[in-house]
Amino acid sequence: MTPFLKRLTSDIRISNTLSDKSKVKLYSELRILLNAGLDVKAAVELLMNEAEGAEQKLLKNIDQLLISGKSLSMAIRAQTGFSNYEVYSIRIGEETGNLSAVLEQLEIFYNRKVKLKRQLVSALSYPAFVLTLAIGVVYFMLNNIVPMFADIFKRFGGELPPLTKALLKLSQFTRSYAWIVFLVIAAIGIYIYLNRNEVYMRARLAKILLATPLIGTTIRKIYLARFCQVMYLLSSAKVPLTEAISMVEQMIGFYPLEVSMGPIRKQLTNGAALHKTLSQFPIYEKRMVALIKVAEEVNQLDVMFNQVAQQYNDDIDHQTKVVSSVLEPMMIVIIASVVGVILVAMYLPLFKLSTTIS
Repeated sequence: MTPFLKRLTSDIRISNTLSDKSKVKLYSELRILLNAGLDVKAAVELLMNEAEGAEQKLLKNIDQLLISGKSLSMAIRAQTGFSNYEVYSIRIGEETGNLSAVLEQLEIFYNRKVKLKRQLVSALSYPAFVLTLAIGVVYFMLNNIVPMFADIFKRFGGELPPLTKALLKLSQFTRSYAWIVFLVIAAIGIYIYLNRNEVYMRARLAKILLATPLIGTTIRKIYLARFCQVMYLLSSAKVPLTEAISMVEQMIGFYPLEVSMGPIRKQLTNGAALHKTLSQFPIYEKRMVALIKVAEEVNQLDVMFNQVAQQYNDDIDHQTKVVSSVLEPMMIVIIASVVGVILVAMYLPLFKLSTTIS
């Protein structure tokens, strides 16, 4: 098998990892058992005996590593499907003796992630369905209806309006090259998917996402909320800022944030204030930087990070509803406009002919 095929099959293979909803359940139950007085090993064994399928297999692997002397964070790191955010958060909880509190934060994080995913699916499913249907209708009109009108126009002769000429050319192009356009789009999609983890691709995709109206602002706040949540976790655990930034770099999976961590850490080592280092990067909002400046002055960084994270989460909920309320009418207007232009282009010559006859 060629390297390309190996890479493709490894990317599309079915995974037995936990879903976000299952992680909410896992962290919740593990936290409850720890608060009830059980140790980590006993809690994992109890959950393993009650689980089924892939979840039971995963918990069994974790249990075996715990028996061999590994910590919970190391055992989770050895499994597939767990992010650096989870691994490092649990490690912080183990080192600071606040594992139960960290599990609660992970439960809240994935609960919000599941809620956000449902909101986005609800907001985008109807527009996506309407857009797909509209593309099909326009394709059908260009390939079947427009050619019929083209034959009629040839019989009558005469000069056609510019809009009608342009539509006839588009119809001819669609009938001749639509399959080529489809293959090119599919090839681009596969290329992006296979190279999604490359630095240059991550940088470009992040730039495109952030520049997308409505959606870009929401994505930015999602990752800033995660950044503040991680910093709250590390600050409350009394982790030094430079070390905290090093851990954030490995925990946040968003390129514009990751690329800023190195220069920020270097400047902090040289004695710069956190808010000054953050202000040099456009990904961090001015409002957040101003609040961090105040928190540094009163030595309340952990409290401020927690409050800012909560504000961002509230903003995300609101903006998701805004996206839902704006996209639906916008899609209807765009689709109606496209179909309207096609109809006008087809009937303009007929109106012109009727005027000439009369």
